[in-house]
Amino acid sequence: MNDLKNTQGPSTAATSAESKFDRRRHFFGAICGPICALLVYFTPIAGLADNPEAHKLLAIVTFVAFWWITEPVPIPVTSVLGPTLCVLFGVVSAKDAYSAFANPMIFLFMGGFLIAKGMMVNGLDKRIAYGIMSMKWVGDRPRRIFLAIGLACMICSGWISNTATAAMMFPIALGLLEAIREMMAANGKEINLKTYKYSTGLMLMTAYACSIGGVLTPIGTPPNIIMMGFIRDLAPDSPQITFFDWMLWGGVAMILYFIMTYFVLMKMFPSDVKHIDGAREFIRSKVDGLGKWTTAQVNTLIAFCVAVTLWILPGVLSMVFGHDAEILKTYNKYCPESIAAMVGGLLLFLIPTDIKKGKTTMRWREGVAGIEWGTLLLFGGGLAIGGMVFSTGLSDWIGDNLKNAMGGNPSELVFLVMFSVTSLLLSELTSNTAVANLMGPIAVATAVSLGFSPIPVCVVMALSTSLAFMLPVSTPPNAIVYASGYIPITKMIKAGIILDIIGIAVVTIPVVMLLVKWIMGV
Repeated sequence: MNDLKNTQGPSTAATSAESKFDRRRHFFGAICGPICALLVYFTPIAGLADNPEAHKLLAIVTFVAFWWITEPVPIPVTSVLGPTLCVLFGVVSAKDAYSAFANPMIFLFMGGFLIAKGMMVNGLDKRIAYGIMSMKWVGDRPRRIFLAIGLACMICSGWISNTATAAMMFPIALGLLEAIREMMAANGKEINLKTYKYSTGLMLMTAYACSIGGVLTPIGTPPNIIMMGFIRDLAPDSPQITFFDWMLWGGVAMILYFIMTYFVLMKMFPSDVKHIDGAREFIRSKVDGLGKWTTAQVNTLIAFCVAVTLWILPGVLSMVFGHDAEILKTYNKYCPESIAAMVGGLLLFLIPTDIKKGKTTMRWREGVAGIEWGTLLLFGGGLAIGGMVFSTGLSDWIGDNLKNAMGGNPSELVFLVMFSVTSLLLSELTSNTAVANLMGPIAVATAVSLGFSPIPVCVVMALSTSLAFMLPVSTPPNAIVYASGYIPITKMIKAGIILDIIGIAVVTIPVVMLLVKWIMGV
């Protein structure tokens, strides 16, 4: 965090402008959210006259949507406030409103958070990242360093927070850029890293690869697991997505996104040197600084491998014995994804590092600090509101109105493109987790109304929310690298627009229309 703080000087003006924008956004939402909710509440609405619970829920959803997007209070607070208001206004009982906060999908995320924290506390994440950077093929060539930085960010963020990954890789990228500056100064050429094209590209690659890696697994980024939860709770008759299923198309999408990003950024921000003197030594010093493998790191790797094995085993059993095999049903009954995650996470508190002193791989305080409680509350609130949207019949009203707005009978391709673009644009301005919670129930309801499977639209939205590349406020990794002062805002917007368009048209929609539909049989 000190590295980040020390680099914020060059972008003080930009940060001030963002703060002013945020203050205005917060104030606007604080005032307009309740006003719009009251207008919805007191306005007679065709189709809801005989369903007062749905009408009241629509007003509450309007309020929650405004506050999720504008954030006058922290997003998790709004997420708990929504179900609370539903109880106060008689939409549902307290039991029904809060039961979603104990959804098994929340424990899947909780276990993932514990494993990720264990990797960070014990330095396993750095070993993976530095190990990639120190491979012989990387050397001191700018293009290969560019590729290695991206690979390290992408692979780590598939399993741990993209914010934590960006914070870890950011000082490495800065150190490499400083090596370039020193090398060129020694050769009699002074450069300004704030205007040097390659420095802009390397910073953007660091941020974008962290977001891209999140599509690999259900726990890679919150929208993935949120959409899986909506499918399970709101469309239980649909085929259910397993951890292994998601990794099949998530891996393909991740690789294609990464290839696209690498070539676009290298074209826009090329290096003007063939070698970076000192780069190899800089990375080697980082690796040497880690020392030998510790017992805690070995134990963390074991816990991680146990969880991953339990996650992908159902997919292997399905391929070997078939989808309806009794062994697969038994396994899923006793070891669903949430249990697999908790087994891996809890092992960190059980495997000792020093039996005599009673030390385990991770201490309880470290584990509690590693759980992103706000994300879990946001996830639970979204599931709660989504469930109420269906139970009150509001989903039918929303689906019918969106169906009519799209001409009554749009093609599935048009339907997917509309939700993909909408999710992406909203994610550029606010939390992608909030966008998933807001748009998920609407997408499922509309898909059901149109006679489509809800699986493709949920996946397309999850993938699209990971392509928020245009603005520093879009994702934490964007904000972290923007603080370096090496990224002109116009360059970030231009690169983001190009990647967003290519990403949706060339990767997201084809992957969902071809691979996801084929794997899930929908």
